[in-house]
Amino acid sequence: MNSPLFISKVGIDWGKINDYSYLRNIPAISSIDELEFHSPITLLAGENGMGKSTLLEAMAVAAGFNPEGGTKNYAFSTYDSHSDLCDAMRLIKSYRRTKWGYFLRAESFYNVATMENEYSKVGGVPEHFHEMSHGESFLRIADSQFKDNGLYFLDEPEAALSPQRQLALLRKIYLSVKGGSQFFIVTHSPILLGLPDSEILVFDGEGVHVSSYEETDSYQVTSLFINRREYMLEQLLGDEKE
Repeated sequence: MNSPLFISKVGIDWGKINDYSYLRNIPAISSIDELEFHSPITLLAGENGMGKSTLLEAMAVAAGFNPEGGTKNYAFSTYDSHSDLCDAMRLIKSYRRTKWGYFLRAESFYNVATMENEYSKVGGVPEHFHEMSHGESFLRIADSQFKDNGLYFLDEPEAALSPQRQLALLRKIYLSVKGGSQFFIVTHSPILLGLPDSEILVFDGEGVHVSSYEETDSYQVTSLFINRREYMLEQLLGDEKE
């Protein structure tokens, strides 16, 4: 895991973003001029609406991936919803060149699965994602797409996975990283946030900051619920139970 990172830094030229852009109203995003990465696994954590997926999507598009997901060979659009952040973004890369890559977006995976079926008609082996459960298709992607020396962007990959399958995904990510790959992952999963050799970047109302695993909300809330379930339920539902 000592190979130079494919992407070591991202810079944003705010002069290329409209003064009235909603991006300027997202504290975590607007705080970024440059953001450095120090690990082959970068985990983006934080509450909903803090800009994690917005940054991940812009990075993936700037790296050459389709906004809706897939490999760099996917070129389609069902709904143009990505921001103009990618046009103002500069990725600082090393001399290394990726051999493969994938952008997985939970929210638009249905569209990718549909296009995969269409693409397979003109060459390649069909994956038949629509014939699998959501979770099975996610793990199938990990099996077929996670290779050595690859660059991967994953947006909430735990969305369709049971805790056991999340552990399986964690192992697949870790083995791919041992083969020289780099991952950027948006996640709320306390399991995936526990990936070894990762750097956790928390997005909040103050900006973006490095966090330990135990300091993340996902860990703290999950730990509290497991260890003090009755107390938490009483706090949440006490008045409703009467």
